[in-house]
Amino acid sequence: MKQKTVAPSIGILLSLSILHGLNDALQSAVSASYPLLKNDLMLSFSQIGLITLTYQISASVFQPVIGFLYDKRPYVWSLPMGTCFTLAGIISLAFTTTMFWTMCSVFMVGIGSSTLHPEASRLTSIASGGKRGFAQSLFQVGGNLGGALGPLLVAFLAAPYGRQYISFFAILSVIAIVVAIPVCRWYKNRLQIFREEKTTMKVRMESPLPTKTVVCSIAILLLLIFSKYVYVASLSSYYTFYLIEKFNVEIQDSQIYLFVFLGATAIGTLMGGPIGDKIGRKYVIWASILGAAPFTLLMPHVNLFWTVVLSFFIGLIISSAFPAILLYAQELLPYKLGLVSGLFFGFAFGIAGIASAILGKMADIHGIEIIYHICAYMPLLGIITWFLPNLKKK
Repeated sequence: MKQKTVAPSIGILLSLSILHGLNDALQSAVSASYPLLKNDLMLSFSQIGLITLTYQISASVFQPVIGFLYDKRPYVWSLPMGTCFTLAGIISLAFTTTMFWTMCSVFMVGIGSSTLHPEASRLTSIASGGKRGFAQSLFQVGGNLGGALGPLLVAFLAAPYGRQYISFFAILSVIAIVVAIPVCRWYKNRLQIFREEKTTMKVRMESPLPTKTVVCSIAILLLLIFSKYVYVASLSSYYTFYLIEKFNVEIQDSQIYLFVFLGATAIGTLMGGPIGDKIGRKYVIWASILGAAPFTLLMPHVNLFWTVVLSFFIGLIISSAFPAILLYAQELLPYKLGLVSGLFFGFAFGIAGIASAILGKMADIHGIEIIYHICAYMPLLGIITWFLPNLKKK
């Protein structure tokens, strides 16, 4: 049955984008606090990588599970429930004194992320009114802006005064809970409408491709996520250390340079979805991942100024891939929105965590600069986008 076209629920989409921004601001504050944790607890790069792995596992493994469960049995109040885990984790991180305590803290923050991403992405699709590229980009850009805000909060509130000031970030969690309440009420009304219609997404939508093609396409998309997030992990987890070690910048300055990269990812994300609506997701994915390769290959060989400039263009180009990849996957399996969203968000987080742990070990053995020489080649995997079918034509 052809789906009825309705206007997007702009208020709900904006609320979901704000929720994503608040969540990712707290998530990025975790990685931005690594230099403070390293100094306070005398951690090695390997231990930093292990902390990241712990966080990413809790923020990845549970995402497809939660998405699958809520596909089967929706729970209206899942968003504020997940935010409560983030609230507890952030407060705990501010006062941790041991490695184990730190790992437990980031684990709780990760659980909050595991709940928000698949559920909020599902609600974004429901509220899109058919303009899914616009809706998903608006949702994603909220996360990117929040992710860019986290390091600035750490730079200006925690770095000068002490790690304990991270506890003030819990205010963002409280705001997120308040913002989530009207969204949950709207979702409750939508579920009631669905029940009254006695229909499901699976009845109204079918995959546009045969099962074998869908499976192969999902595998290619996951490989593209792998290439993107291995490189992104090198920047989000170790970029500040790279700048400090190679160019002798201050911790506070390194956080500002990280903000330049993260701010560029917000702009790129906002562009990726609408462009994909017009020209097709495949072409956006192709240009986004493979197009970043010249800049990543050049960055390890330039001075501080050009490093910051290149990081801006890398963030701008490579960030437009994820909305296009996620929407492409959702169009392959339109009746499994929660599962697909959880799988791709979770896989992205998981790959970033594993990569961070491995890269941290490499940095301990060979130095921090080796990370950027090796990871620079990851965007070249974007060439496999050639094998994706063109859903624009379908």
